[in-house]
Amino acid sequence: MTTETLGRVQSPRIIRIGRGAALEVAEVLKQLGLSRPLIVTDAGLVALGHVARITDVLDQAAPPWGLFDGVTPDPTDACVDQGLTAFREGRYDCIIGFGGGSPMDAAKAISFMAVNPGHVRDYKAPAQIDRCGVPVICIPTTGGTGSEMTRWCVITDTTAPEKYNLSGLACVATAALIDWSFTTTLPARITADTAVDSLTHAIEAYVSRKAHPYTDGFALHAMPLITSHVRRAYADPDDAEAREALMRAASLAGMAFSNASVALVHGMSRPIGAHFHVAHGLSNAMLLPAVTAFSVGHAQARYATCARVMGMAKDKDTDKTACSKLVEGLTLLNTDLHVPTPSDLGHKASPDMLALMADQALASGSPQNNPRVPTGAEIISLYQDIW
Repeated sequence: MTTETLGRVQSPRIIRIGRGAALEVAEVLKQLGLSRPLIVTDAGLVALGHVARITDVLDQAAPPWGLFDGVTPDPTDACVDQGLTAFREGRYDCIIGFGGGSPMDAAKAISFMAVNPGHVRDYKAPAQIDRCGVPVICIPTTGGTGSEMTRWCVITDTTAPEKYNLSGLACVATAALIDWSFTTTLPARITADTAVDSLTHAIEAYVSRKAHPYTDGFALHAMPLITSHVRRAYADPDDAEAREALMRAASLAGMAFSNASVALVHGMSRPIGAHFHVAHGLSNAMLLPAVTAFSVGHAQARYATCARVMGMAKDKDTDKTACSKLVEGLTLLNTDLHVPTPSDLGHKASPDMLALMADQALASGSPQNNPRVPTGAEIISLYQDIW
């Protein structure tokens, strides 16, 4: 977190952002010399008619396209294998990942597994996947994961419940078409959860031990955009200004955490998703206030800056006061967005389960980026606090 830190930045070659950006997909394919895309998405987006908006554009431009709509929430290794079969059968020269984080992550994994041997679990972090498959064009439909901008994807294993990170040049989209107009159909719960996911990306990138002045700019820009607009979008799905702000913030936060890494919240969040099938953004929201309270004393100036840029603290406040107000502000945000606890959802975790989850959180590597690096016992205690 100093100016001496070496920044290593990866990003898509083409970024188009704003209402209507997705409708330029055929033009972008032509620019890249591509002509036969496989669309990787989920059945819900097909039913909503969102996929048709893309295929109508492709039909007018005449490139043949294929569709794999078998992506499930928190895509699994089996889902990747099914998509890989569809990809190989159609001889496609690129993949369009269309949807939230799940379709975009699945698209990335299908692409690199088409040219890399073995099973997708063989490549989990800290391995770096630099042998790239066909180009991936990401079109997000939620203002949350930022996957369109990152060098990461997350896949869930079906043999032993575990969500693992995959990282490297092969996980960087070739193009990102960021069009907020798809988000107006999102339910309030998903709107809230994806926005807090973005907020977690921004905060963790800023306090990460791998933070850099370049990534700081993205993180500090994203935070106030989210906290100023998420309540509005949660209350009114047709609030265009709020929707646009959240989508832009998601991409900014994606650039931040992709290159500075996430930390303890994400490390603890993934096991909750793997074992209890809680949506990723929601599990982040459950954890964010408690993990922030655990961590603030070890990066007080950084956390205080987060509080000030989001308007939760004043410039005249001491760093200690600002940190206290940050925890209060994040807790209030969860209250306003009706974020449940795991117990509220009916989930029970035995001591053995919590110990396993703590081991998986530490094994992910993310907690080691946290300002306060936890022990396994401290992670178990945090799980107990939020349960």
